[in-house]
Amino acid sequence: MENLKNFYIDGKWVTPTSQITFPVLNPATEAQIGKIILGNTADVDLAVVAANNAFETYSQTDKSERLSLLAKLLEATQDRFEDLAQAMSKEMGAPISMSRAAQADASVGHLHGFIDALKDLEEREVLRSGDIKLKEPIGVCGLITPWNWPMNQIALKVIPCFGNWLLLCSEAI
Repeated sequence: MENLKNFYIDGKWVTPTSQITFPVLNPATEAQIGKIILGNTADVDLAVVAANNAFETYSQTDKSERLSLLAKLLEATQDRFEDLAQAMSKEMGAPISMSRAAQADASVGHLHGFIDALKDLEEREVLRSGDIKLKEPIGVCGLITPWNWPMNQIALKVIPCFGNWLLLCSEAI
């Protein structure tokens, strides 16, 4: 596990303003496997500023650009599948077979599902009334993921941000 003491903000790993550490334990063995930094308000504010800045251009991307990004994320997830499974197994204390089959694999499945959903998404719909319904990004949102199903929850919350024209999200916490 790398970068446990850094946050990914504005396209790069940065040193948090907070220096309060918290041990990461493997629940199966209670062995400490790392330390993380507990973010503070200033860290969240930096992430929100970066997300708002990114919103200006990212919200203007078209479906093909977002599909391309999702395809790259799927490829990276598949390339690092075993690394992801091993990290989740250690972090959750789960058997490696469960981390592979139920967690890392779920992320791959969710990526495929979101890619398919984005391909089928109609961004503009004419309603029976003649009104036009547009699906477009509306802003940044903060997402909190639970520790006990990490990849699945992160995938379910962050992946739609690549293609959901109702919300453009940023993992701020």
